[in-house]
Amino acid sequence: MIDFLRGIVVHREPDYLVLDVKGVGYRVFCTNPYAVQTKDGEETTLFIHYQVREDAHLLFGFPTREEQSLFRLLLEVNGIGPKVAIGVLAGGRPEVIAAMIQQENISFLMKLPGIGRKTAQRMILDLKDKLGVISAGDDSMLAITGTGHLAVPSQGASVWNEAKTALLGLGYTEAEADRTGQLIKAKLKGDETVDIVIKLALQALFQQSLR
Repeated sequence: MIDFLRGIVVHREPDYLVLDVKGVGYRVFCTNPYAVQTKDGEETTLFIHYQVREDAHLLFGFPTREEQSLFRLLLEVNGIGPKVAIGVLAGGRPEVIAAMIQQENISFLMKLPGIGRKTAQRMILDLKDKLGVISAGDDSMLAITGTGHLAVPSQGASVWNEAKTALLGLGYTEAEADRTGQLIKAKLKGDETVDIVIKLALQALFQQSLR
């Protein structure tokens, strides 16, 4: 079993990169090979999921343990294979995906690549109980519990912080999210759900894009 590889990126394609580990080139499939931050000649570390099939031995690489763990959990869901799991991770940050499963947010999950309503429902059914909860007051958005399962934000986290995390997972920058938060602040009564806050934020971001 290969847990991680440390080497130099020598080639990149849209769906994989080649990692030179002491003279051996490993083809590693990633969510976004071009996002792997490394300078020419510098080593990088990728956490690996090693899959053995009758016709191939495949390596899937992740920059963090959290992504590696979520990928493996996704493979436990009926109907989700490695390609779909990679697409899901490409669609949002691990902490956002984990939080949306915990909150049973089917509409958000259905926006992820390759995920329909039935698969989203299976994700919630199969994974919700495997996602731990971080104790209140913990500032981290994601952690690994002692059982190796993912932990998601506690219920004590503010609605806006959860909404902001979702926006970041959709690809918006922190500056854009913070600016949008200030714009919609006057519209919030304080009893809105995360879904409503995200909807207001997306409307505000769309209006800003038209200017």
